[in-house]
Amino acid sequence: MRPPRARYFNTTGPCGPQHHYMLPPTQRLPQARELIEMDRYFVLHAPRQTGKTTALRTLASELNAEGDTAALMFSCERAKAAGDDVGWAESLLLDSLREAASRSGWPEKLLPPDDWPRVTPGSRFGAALSEWCRRCPRRLVLFFDEIDALQGNSMVSILSQLRDGHNARHEGHPFPTSIVLCGLRDLRDYKVASGGEPDGSNPASPFNIIRKSLRLSDFTAEQIAELYGQHTQATGQEFTKDAVDRVFELTQGQPWLVNALANEVITEMEVSSTINIAQVDEAKERLIRARATHLDALVARLHDPRVERVIEPIVAGTWPGTDTSFDDDVSYVHDLGLIRGTRELEIANPIYREVLLRVLGDRTERFVKADPHSFILADGRFDLPRLLQEFVVFWREHGEVLIRQEGYHEAACQIILMAFLHRLVNGGGQLDREYAAGTKRLDVLVRWPYTGPDGERLMQREAMELKVWRTNENDPTPDGLAQLDRYLDRLTLSTGVLVIFDRRPQAPPWKERGGFEQATTPSGRQVTVLRV
Repeated sequence: MRPPRARYFNTTGPCGPQHHYMLPPTQRLPQARELIEMDRYFVLHAPRQTGKTTALRTLASELNAEGDTAALMFSCERAKAAGDDVGWAESLLLDSLREAASRSGWPEKLLPPDDWPRVTPGSRFGAALSEWCRRCPRRLVLFFDEIDALQGNSMVSILSQLRDGHNARHEGHPFPTSIVLCGLRDLRDYKVASGGEPDGSNPASPFNIIRKSLRLSDFTAEQIAELYGQHTQATGQEFTKDAVDRVFELTQGQPWLVNALANEVITEMEVSSTINIAQVDEAKERLIRARATHLDALVARLHDPRVERVIEPIVAGTWPGTDTSFDDDVSYVHDLGLIRGTRELEIANPIYREVLLRVLGDRTERFVKADPHSFILADGRFDLPRLLQEFVVFWREHGEVLIRQEGYHEAACQIILMAFLHRLVNGGGQLDREYAAGTKRLDVLVRWPYTGPDGERLMQREAMELKVWRTNENDPTPDGLAQLDRYLDRLTLSTGVLVIFDRRPQAPPWKERGGFEQATTPSGRQVTVLRV
């Protein structure tokens, strides 16, 4: 007999306990079971690759095992091809529904009828569900996975049919006792599409049961330790506590990233010893360079106008708009998983933060011709002062052209300097970046490993603060020095660099700006100020 396959960290598709390390899925959705027992229709939403499908599959299995419920999950994904063609969308959904039921292993009496009712397109889906419920001896619960695939009129029609069936149940009309719409969208989008109001004032919508839909949360630090502990228990290979803490810091618990980092270290890097923080950092860099499918799917959204309206002020550190449409954009970007919350606008985690700036700076990097090796000093350290001098030359030659080409105009200065740094530092060192809307700054830490005179491994750290002087604003130097002071406090560094981009139309010409100068921070640190 072939021995059982070893489990592994999954980064593609739903998880199964026989093949993958995974947390108990339904424990991440404690409210879902309660709502199903109350015969409610509701929404489960979360960004892609967070475990929605795995959780619903497990919940369906648990409900079916109890004997009084027929719970089925099916995908709406193929109906995307139908667009606004309602009849075609209904046919594709019913085909998916029948195929999912046939794969379930249910007895014949629970399966859908051999022939769906022949009624007018636009009513077929609701009529089919009603006929199935009339014949099925158990209460029927349906999980609509990838509901976002439905488009335009097809989405409106399907949701309207669900609303009609839901509202007719109290008259004895046979219809599923509970329906869960699973996708990226939050509750308000389905309320609008099915005839309700986004503020919950119209009870006609079947998705008006709660003011907020269920959102699958990311892992906590404790859950990451529990997940990685399964690997340790199975193989004996341990993760140090610092490594686990670093994974949480880098991912903020995003499930795909948590699994991907572990998979990268164990499978791709083939580490067989205890896994430490340095290996986690290397795995992070490898993932970002490889731009795995999950990361590429996120960055593909960056030039969506709704996404750009939210991400640009975060990168630029400016205050975003306050109109209602901006609030809608924020909710949309949050549902994609790109930002952490809808109040304090921050990128969801350091890995996404890194990926976004690298992608936005791709065009600039192609203009950088300097040799990265030429910035390494004889003692192995990195020559940051010379790099900044080279950036001044680069900016004078290419800055205005790149700003005009850059889609994120308000954040162009930050994007261009970050791309220049990345091109010249990333070969042997790393950049850590911190930015958020409203802060009016971008913090950068250059980390450069080198070998000391006695052969010891050392780490050079250089901190920078980026600010932009815009029209009708005061000189940002005093605030910049204070902010750099706080950043250096946090890093326990004695000096740093403040870079100020003067974007005012009345800014003095280059030869009068002064370039590099020395300044003193409020706490007395001597720092360098670069004006460009």
